[in-house]
Amino acid sequence: MTRQHVLQAIEEYDRRGGHDFLAVYGFLPSVEWTLQHEGREYDLPAVVGVAHRYATGRLATADDLGGSLPAAASILRKRGFEVGAPVPTTRTAPRAARSTTPRARRTTAAVPRRAAEPERVAPLCPTCSMTLPGTGHCDYCS
Repeated sequence: MTRQHVLQAIEEYDRRGGHDFLAVYGFLPSVEWTLQHEGREYDLPAVVGVAHRYATGRLATADDLGGSLPAAASILRKRGFEVGAPVPTTRTAPRAARSTTPRARRTTAAVPRRAAEPERVAPLCPTCSMTLPGTGHCDYCS
């Protein structure tokens, strides 16, 4: 799933509206996992599920994503998106308020960082917006 697939899902979310987007794809609203983009907040599981559809042609349902939301959030952060995740709680301590500021990363000066490689943009079908296979012809439209 590339940044382009996520942006396509966000664009569809904006076009349909949040309630309709969730209803069309069968997702329930998530209060814990959110995706922030350009000052707006989106339902993370729904956006990831639809972005998976744009990438593979198959919708990733809420059941498919259940335990993999932390991994999906990590992937989205690597793609440059801001993700709001649930705050872990302990049984002995009361739950702390969630901070809206991102935590500072611990870095070691001895470990050099490698420059990020630009993400390869996959070609899309101009009719249905599905990712084109290696043949360059859409399996559904051609």
